[in-house]
Amino acid sequence: MKILICGAGALGSHFAYLARDLGADLELSVIDFDRVETKNLASQWFVKQMVGKNKATALKMQWQNFYGLRLKDYTVRLTGENVATILGDQDLVIDCFDNAESRQLIQGFVRENGIACLHGGLAADGEYGVVRWDSDFVIDSEDVPGQATCEGGGFLPVILAVSGALTAAVLNYQKDNSHRENWNLTPRGAEAF
Repeated sequence: MKILICGAGALGSHFAYLARDLGADLELSVIDFDRVETKNLASQWFVKQMVGKNKATALKMQWQNFYGLRLKDYTVRLTGENVATILGDQDLVIDCFDNAESRQLIQGFVRENGIACLHGGLAADGEYGVVRWDSDFVIDSEDVPGQATCEGGGFLPVILAVSGALTAAVLNYQKDNSHRENWNLTPRGAEAF
């Protein structure tokens, strides 16, 4: 199964960490143009030695170093010009982007091309997270373009819960392509539906 992670920040990096258990036939790729910053170490699955490196490349290196596994890295911004090349041959797209413009680009492409897509999102204050299959996902408008999402270490429990729910949803989807769980998550609990 070919899976592409869109966004290697809090949700995407922790999903990549958990994705190592998704099976031997997994072909995992990640796209992110951003670089690892020191502030990311509190909420993202990166080590200090990765500061300054592209996030997708940092995940590729960590997968290789920690597990001896391969991961393909796309170190560019997803755009209308490259979306078909990057998403076109995927079996499943995991949307962990934190901005409406990129989410709209993904949603338009996967709907037009019949590609399965699972979205993960976090509230900016870290009090709420969602996991939604594309048919049930509505893109939130941003107060300001590219507004920040939770970055501090205090948000890590919710980040890990949402990343875990993304992984659980993918595991269930691998067993039965018609099984598509959505999740609502808060620091007080999780609900699958």
